[in-house]
Amino acid sequence: MKISRISAKGQVTIPAGIRSALGVGPGDLIAYELEGNKVRLRKVEPFDAAYHTAVAETLQEWNSPEDEEAFRDL
Repeated sequence: MKISRISAKGQVTIPAGIRSALGVGPGDLIAYELEGNKVRLRKVEPFDAAYHTAVAETLQEWNSPEDEEAFRDL
């Protein structure tokens, strides 16, 4: 178990071993997920716009005015 102290500004330092295990460093994003009285930390993977654009092009069969109408309220 690793322990960090909360600063007056509400900041904590993530111990080096935890940063290493998560593969995070300066500039990386971390997500906090509250689970009861525990918090789960995870690395946020960067958005790969090129990948999502390529995938989106394969989904055109579901991109019609009828689909927009059917799924608008979801």
